Amino acid sequence: MSENEFPLVQFMREGFDPVAELARIRTEQPVFPMQIPGGQTVWLATRYEDVRAVLGDTGRFSNDFGNVIGMGATQDDPGGLGFRDPPEHTRLRRYLTPEFTMRRLRRLEPRIEAIVEEHLDAMERKGSPVDLVEMFALPIPSLVVCELLGVPYDERSAFLRLSTDRFDFSAGPEASLDAVNESMAFLTELAARERKNPGEGLLGQLVRDHGDEISDKELAGFADGLLTGGHDTSTSMLALGTLWLLENPDELAKVREGGEHVSKVVEELLRYMTVVQVAFPRFAREDLELGGQQIAKGEMVLCSLTAANRDPSLGADMDSVDPLRDAPSHLAFGHGIHRCIGAPLAQMEMRIAYPALLRRFPSLRLAVPYDEVPFRELAIVYGVKELQVAF
Repeated sequence: MSENEFPLVQFMREGFDPVAELARIRTEQPVFPMQIPGGQTVWLATRYEDVRAVLGDTGRFSNDFGNVIGMGATQDDPGGLGFRDPPEHTRLRRYLTPEFTMRRLRRLEPRIEAIVEEHLDAMERKGSPVDLVEMFALPIPSLVVCELLGVPYDERSAFLRLSTDRFDFSAGPEASLDAVNESMAFLTELAARERKNPGEGLLGQLVRDHGDEISDKELAGFADGLLTGGHDTSTSMLALGTLWLLENPDELAKVREGGEHVSKVVEELLRYMTVVQVAFPRFAREDLELGGQQIAKGEMVLCSLTAANRDPSLGADMDSVDPLRDAPSHLAFGHGIHRCIGAPLAQMEMRIAYPALLRRFPSLRLAVPYDEVPFRELAIVYGVKELQVAF
């Protein structure tokens, strides 16, 4: 592969594992030059040390969406925290951070448990076999986001449909874009209603605490960011994690028992799967050096979270799952000021959902051979298209 090619290797997997080419790049040229249409150079960072350095350095690297526009992108600014630099990012995140402390999130724990049980009941009623994605992994994260935001109960089925459709590209990009626009209209209307009559969810709390400091557009942007960041990613982790456990019965038995070991398994699966394969793009604020490469001001750096989390420098056999390994913090949720603010909520979902599923269906197993499980291809968020299970 030459630097004149724009590889898609950072989005490719073989089952659970990144393709061998990505590991070769990490070894031979860990900050790899690529050219995108138009001739601009983009750099792919693959080592843990380099990726962590880029993600943590807002002085030398920018997230601002204006940089994307400068490279010829025609799409509108999607908003949210991921494409914001300080001080705007600092202002917006300051509003959200108190709502994502473990103390605040614990109030959601009983509702998450109830949502999980409701979907286990639905699986049991439907009977074996079922698609675990459709019946379990897909709806639970969306309904948890509903609970967090304060979406009224009678509107949650519509919200679930919108949040599902926006991540379904089978009908083409236009259908997905229509779902995004419809979803944003829904969330903007919800924000306006919360402004007039604040409820008990996150949006209502932000209105009560900060009032006119936050616009309705920003409230809708917060909601959309939580939906995009917490729906597809958690769906993928619930499905992929279950698939891995079904293929590893010793660990499955330990997770079924519950206890502290579940948290260790969850963290190691997050590292191993790294479902968000590439972080938000960064742009060099100045001419700089990274991993032995000279990067010019304005050039884009893509950080491969997948490659970084499998970096051999972190420990022995990083291409396997070892819940007891002693390794530095993984980068599945990013790093620095842009680390996913909803990480504690996602971790809580998995700690609740995996043991509950395995206890309810102790004979849970794949309904098709592993080789026939349809994985996503060239996906920013990796996962399976469906997961047929029997019980």
